[in-house]
Amino acid sequence: MLHLQPIVLPVMCWPCEADRRGPKRRLKHKSLEEIKHTGAITYNAMIQNKDRRQSLTTTQRRTDLTQATCSPDMKPQSCFEEFTPIITADESDDEAYLFQCSSAGLYQCSVTGLVFVMKAEGDVVYRTVPWNRRLLAQHHKKPAGPLFDIKCQQQSVCQLCLPHCELISTGGGQFLKVAHVDNLEDIEFITPHQITETHVVINITGFSGYGNVRDENSPAEPVQAMVLLFYKPPEELNLRSFLNVLLLPRNIVIHDVKNQRRELVGEEMYIDVPSKCILYPKQVYTLSTVPDDDLIIVQPNEAEFNEEYPNYSITTFQVILKTIITDINLSVTHKGSSSCIWEREVCLLPNRVRSMTASPKKRLLNVRSSFIDRISGPVLSSLIDKLLEKGLMVDGDREEADAMQSRSDRARFVIDTVRRKELHQPKTSLSTSHSVIFR
Repeated sequence: MLHLQPIVLPVMCWPCEADRRGPKRRLKHKSLEEIKHTGAITYNAMIQNKDRRQSLTTTQRRTDLTQATCSPDMKPQSCFEEFTPIITADESDDEAYLFQCSSAGLYQCSVTGLVFVMKAEGDVVYRTVPWNRRLLAQHHKKPAGPLFDIKCQQQSVCQLCLPHCELISTGGGQFLKVAHVDNLEDIEFITPHQITETHVVINITGFSGYGNVRDENSPAEPVQAMVLLFYKPPEELNLRSFLNVLLLPRNIVIHDVKNQRRELVGEEMYIDVPSKCILYPKQVYTLSTVPDDDLIIVQPNEAEFNEEYPNYSITTFQVILKTIITDINLSVTHKGSSSCIWEREVCLLPNRVRSMTASPKKRLLNVRSSFIDRISGPVLSSLIDKLLEKGLMVDGDREEADAMQSRSDRARFVIDTVRRKELHQPKTSLSTSHSVIFR
């Protein structure tokens, strides 16, 4: 087991660790002035003036930092100041984060979990970038977290604390190092100054890419993980919806996952529920639901937890809901031991779904425009047959609809005919017409 002592993070740099890193390759890095001209970030949109630093959203939780004796695994309010970075994107929609620091201290990013130990004021610009897996493999390493490209023109960051997902209390983290990557080809591996329950702490003198790595052949240890939920509500003409479940290591950046999934699968609703759990890499898990019936399908039946990057936007389980469900119970179970490692009651009733559960009369009115615009000719003909079969249209209605040349005119006639019958039909008949149209 790795025995750790509390780490003191004063407002100053730790002694140089060059002797612990071994021979260091010469690394290059760009200044913020160079970044202005490379298009890497929209610099002018981020740097306005010093007064803007005062408007940066922060949680004022700073204690006497010159005498603070604490580690990043402690609660933020006890030893460092949490800040929300400014987020900007360039013409290619590549996002970057900006932290405008006005004084020395310890600061944690609320989006990425990074902790910066600042020896003076400065502008820190950072973003996540892809790993060069081939380069890591040459050194028998693999990613153990995101790779952050970090720049500070004033060189005022003297320590960096990278979030990890290892279980230090049970002996994890022994194979962790920090990769310092520059120009995607130059790389060195830094032995951490300290590993706390949540962060890997290193002294830094240069900037560019930093990220946690593990030995390629290191044993698979249990890790701190989380279960993320992304929901695609039913469309107006279809009651089917999808709940995508992701099993991920806890040190991923949720903001980046949302962005990547938006590119992969389109718009989804992120459901914020307590997500923390412990998972074993390379082991198999199952997902169960309550209710459990033919209207709910879980695929696949089981899945292996893969903690490696960059696969953190890929769906682990998909729950297909064939009808409107307002609440569902989800549980993740370890297949080998049959032990439940995560269980939550999830509400699936956003405003859009609430409109789907409105009265049949109101729903027909709500979807009238989209029904007219979207329904195809063959589907419309089939719908007229069903309405005629159910007694919701008469032969005269069908003949009048068939005489119309325009598909949109036929669609408008059909839905308005059904809506007009609302004044003369009992509630049960109205519900029947509603169910035929929305099937």
